[in-house]
Amino acid sequence: MDAYRQFVQRYKDVLDTRLPTPKPGMPKAAVAANKAPVALIFSPHPDDEVLMGALALRLQREVGARVINVAVTLGSNPARREERREELENACALLGWELEVLGWKGVTPDNAKRDPAVWQGFVNSVGHIIQRWQPKWIFYPHAEDWHPTHRGVHKLVEAALGKVEQQSPAHRVQTEYWQPHATPNLLVECAPDSLALLVAALCCHRGEIARNPYHLTLPAWMADNVRRGAERVAGAGHKSPDFKFGVLYRIEPELPPGWDSILPASKKLKV
Repeated sequence: MDAYRQFVQRYKDVLDTRLPTPKPGMPKAAVAANKAPVALIFSPHPDDEVLMGALALRLQREVGARVINVAVTLGSNPARREERREELENACALLGWELEVLGWKGVTPDNAKRDPAVWQGFVNSVGHIIQRWQPKWIFYPHAEDWHPTHRGVHKLVEAALGKVEQQSPAHRVQTEYWQPHATPNLLVECAPDSLALLVAALCCHRGEIARNPYHLTLPAWMADNVRRGAERVAGAGHKSPDFKFGVLYRIEPELPPGWDSILPASKKLKV
């Protein structure tokens, strides 16, 4: 039993690790050129851009995508709004992503019913953002991602997409965090160096990880995604891929040409 006890103890030691907050002088990823294809991330809260962003990071690195994070809210705690904005700015700067802050309140399905006029204003604003950027990819939570604001952002983006005209339809990339998607169709490897950058970006959100150190469990979450994803995407009994870390998504209406349902880092993305 000693080997098993040592394994568990090493795992616990990792989860007890204290990681530093990235300093402003740390190397930052380069921002893509203005004419690069755009990936829009509609993040429900500051920090969701990181949790949703493994595929966006690969698009940035492998096809030169311009990643723009649209921060729909700044959280529910009024006392933390300005701190969370600063933390968000630091995280996006570290990733080399652009940032557009909406900072709305009450973005939930219940509030959509309670105040339809305000909700329609939200929908119109998101529609204008999509029309302005003409993105090739749009990231947003799936419909059942448990947290009311995550479900609200799904409803909001879906409503906006139903009203806007785009030069070419975007790939709708539905993300999961609080609850797994019922029908994911894409498992994307997150290489260790990319995962390290995402952990560092989460460390920028100091106030959030102080109350819940989910930056330390991000690798474990991604490892479990690989466990689930191999069979959820490729079918029951499918052999697990060789990589250790990954993120599950659902792309609609279909995967881009040349994309397999399981994408290791060794297979570069195409647009």
